[in-house]
Amino acid sequence: MGEEKVEIARQLLIGLLERMEINAEVEGSLKEGDLIFDVISNKEGILIGKHGRTLDSLQFLINRMVNKQLKESVKVYLDINHYKVKRAESLSKMAIRLGEKVKWLEKPFTVGPFNSYDRRIIHMALKEDPLLETESFGEGEMKRIRIIPKSQTP
Repeated sequence: MGEEKVEIARQLLIGLLERMEINAEVEGSLKEGDLIFDVISNKEGILIGKHGRTLDSLQFLINRMVNKQLKESVKVYLDINHYKVKRAESLSKMAIRLGEKVKWLEKPFTVGPFNSYDRRIIHMALKEDPLLETESFGEGEMKRIRIIPKSQTP
């Protein structure tokens, strides 16, 4: 049944991309009950959008389509030309660099706004540093992150 779910979702995603007049190669897999799709296309700029916002919207849309078709709740993750992998590496490096700056200056630093996926990457990158703490703040989906030296936390 798992492979059938992947194929149903894959066909829905291919249909969506065709309606957008975008040629793409779509590879899908099942991982711990989640459907994971990698889309390879020369139209990555259109599919990803500024700061990945179009990609987030496409992922939301395909989640709704797949869950309605399958009549059950599954989580669908979508990546375009390995954008999310590259973004995660970039965000982790940025977080570590900013963490070093915070420790050196001994002053908190605020970054963002970021979506929940990006915030999680930043929190995880700094989690093991015993001299730093991170906290999310703000309203809605796009929140900021404050990196704080532990010397200044109560």
